[in-house]
Amino acid sequence: MPRTLQRCLAATLCLLLQGAAMATDHAGGRNFPQGSGGINAAHQVDKPYLVLVSLDGFRWDLQDRHPTPALDRITAEGVRAERLIPVFPTLTFPNHYSIATGLYPARHGLVANEFPDSDRRKWYALRDRQAVGDGRWYGGEPVWVAAETQGMVAAAFFFVGTEAAIGGVRPTHWRGYEKSTPGTDRVDQVLAWLAEPPSTRPHLYMLYFEDVDDHSHWSGPGSAEGAAAVQRVDGYLDRLLQGIDALPHGGMVNLVIVSDHGQTAHLADAEPLVLDQHVALDGVTVIEGGSYAWLYFDQPEPARAAAFRDVINGAWRNGRAWLPEEAPPSWAVTASGRYPDVIVQPDPGHGVISVPEKSYKITAGDHGWAPEADAMHGIFMARGPAIRPGAGLGPVRVVDVYPLLLHLLDLEPPANLDGDPDALRSILVND
Repeated sequence: MPRTLQRCLAATLCLLLQGAAMATDHAGGRNFPQGSGGINAAHQVDKPYLVLVSLDGFRWDLQDRHPTPALDRITAEGVRAERLIPVFPTLTFPNHYSIATGLYPARHGLVANEFPDSDRRKWYALRDRQAVGDGRWYGGEPVWVAAETQGMVAAAFFFVGTEAAIGGVRPTHWRGYEKSTPGTDRVDQVLAWLAEPPSTRPHLYMLYFEDVDDHSHWSGPGSAEGAAAVQRVDGYLDRLLQGIDALPHGGMVNLVIVSDHGQTAHLADAEPLVLDQHVALDGVTVIEGGSYAWLYFDQPEPARAAAFRDVINGAWRNGRAWLPEEAPPSWAVTASGRYPDVIVQPDPGHGVISVPEKSYKITAGDHGWAPEADAMHGIFMARGPAIRPGAGLGPVRVVDVYPLLLHLLDLEPPANLDGDPDALRSILVND
């Protein structure tokens, strides 16, 4: 074939491919399976921006108990739900990932902060950096993966799941969790990303603060240290609001504030249930947090699990043991390998430990009690150009946040969500 003809054919093929890419770009859909590559697709550039902030452990009523001018401003300019109802268990990792995916833990895979795979040979744990960064543990399509695979740049400064390549995709910008990073540094980095040129400027931002949860655990949710933490994170939000206001495109930024759960104190005069005083724990791995205990048997033993349940329930009046298949339907628990053989769930304020030496598990403040408990409820509020100020809003479920996030970003949702796309429609300007 003559070289001139070869060049002509090559040029024609190149033009055809470019045209196909442009057509694909404008068609929308998940046409970027490896992520955005740090460049917003043409059909995404002019869309609004969304900052999702999680205040770990921020109970639904703390705003009313402490001076919180930034949260009060967000409420006045937008909407505040009566409370945010967490999923079971009321722990950090499963609830954050339910916020991010719109799925219950049984479907997205993060059933607790620590749990095994289905054959119980490998374990996931929040402090195991290798496991946390392994995308094979994570199911569903978190909002940043939805954004990236639809050609939209996403960024995260600490959020459960963002350290892993989920389906091979991470946010364009992400940080490995480092608790010592000052909150002001986190805010300033988000504002720096927001100031990038439109082509590379992220449209989705995930931001996380652990202050309230930490101090509520060790000092108690009603302590002076807990109160100081509430005011400190409110200061971070004020810094964020002022930074957004200063941007020429600040009027295009929607802001959503959530928390994963609340906190309350253990009852000072309540003795915890000590498991090994009632059942033999040989061949059993106990995952415990003071407010809950999950019992995993080394080998499947249904009869032994049922016997454990009966013995514990016969000896205890301040909680209950469940087999997974018997758990309340609202907990959305399945009898999968990641769930335990026996769930031991104290009543709010009461505790459970495996052996007396684990008494340190009973901290000044805690979460992990059933999601129906009032003190386990968190916060939801939003403000921005898409949010109708003053819209009345009762309790909101954690799984219902995700459909709202996708709507605010104008992204296509995945199929078969647990979250209800109509649950928060009433707060939208164009509803």
